[in-house]
Amino acid sequence: MNIHSRHTTLWLLILCLLTLGAPACHHPQDNAADDTNQPSASSSTTQRKRSSGKTLELLVAADREVYAGATRHLIDSLFAHPQVALPQPEPILDVRNIPLSSFHNTEMFQVHRNVLVCDVNPTNPDKVYRYIDRYAAPQVVYDIAASSRRTLDSLLAACADRFLADLYDCEHRRLIHVYTDFRTEQGLGVSQRVARKTGVELVIPNEFTIATLENNFAWVRKQAKDFDLHLIVNREPYVALSGAEAGRNRFDEDIILNHLDTLLKQRVPGPTEGSYMGTERREYFFSRTLTLDSNYCVETRGLWRLHNDFMGGPFVCYTILSPGGREIVTILGFVYAPRHNKRDYLMQIESLCLSARLPHPAAPQS
Repeated sequence: MNIHSRHTTLWLLILCLLTLGAPACHHPQDNAADDTNQPSASSSTTQRKRSSGKTLELLVAADREVYAGATRHLIDSLFAHPQVALPQPEPILDVRNIPLSSFHNTEMFQVHRNVLVCDVNPTNPDKVYRYIDRYAAPQVVYDIAASSRRTLDSLLAACADRFLADLYDCEHRRLIHVYTDFRTEQGLGVSQRVARKTGVELVIPNEFTIATLENNFAWVRKQAKDFDLHLIVNREPYVALSGAEAGRNRFDEDIILNHLDTLLKQRVPGPTEGSYMGTERREYFFSRTLTLDSNYCVETRGLWRLHNDFMGGPFVCYTILSPGGREIVTILGFVYAPRHNKRDYLMQIESLCLSARLPHPAAPQS
């Protein structure tokens, strides 16, 4: 099932009703102040103020009469609907509203990491201005200058997907920057050992330790008082499928899940005799294709469970076709946090997965 399938119908209907003839998002080159729109050396976190804000928090700068009624419901449907593949309902973003004047006059709000400005004025040009690292870094600011509430709604619907993609990229950049800045020799050493055995370079924070490390396979984890974060890397030849899977695409969702279950049963034993990890097939899974380090990749989200025991949680898995197309690299992140919300923990492990760099094929070192 596609990751957006549960939430697309509602806002696509809104989009069809509102956006006929509406202007689309403007690319940075279409906007004023072009030099603020592209992340570059001049807009790095070393030369700009560091952005603020909680993980996956969205600041909506809009006056009370704008952030109301149908517009507020639309913003909630686009940016605060439940995130897929979590065991308990959590919104994809935590949406906070401030008056438009507060944003323009207060630096504390201007340096927030994720900002959506909704400015309605009859003289506005009905455009969306997209800024990357405008006031701070990392940061994404979408400034919607609409002439009416109706036009604002249509512009919001038209640009929602791109805004979310920019926002998630911003969150990933922030986390990787933090992990890299504060990484000690311990964290760097774990990353280097994993790279030597698997050929995959990852940013691995200090708190992670090695659970298993073999040629072409690594399992590292962070075990805290109330939660665990796990990261698994597996590298195997890309061979034709056989048996019941013969003729199938290795990147089909059910094939990915079958191979993931086999890998987990073999490699991730549970704490009690006879227990082992697997995917939770009684729930929905969500997949999409993307490019990871210039390589074809399928992202799969769902829930995992411990067979013959009582543990579980969310996971995100990246199945990657290696450079040269001869190998499959699986990078799996999963969370165990039975007494806490899990969205932000999953974002942390997702960022580590997306930091992967796959060199051209080379034999792992012993």
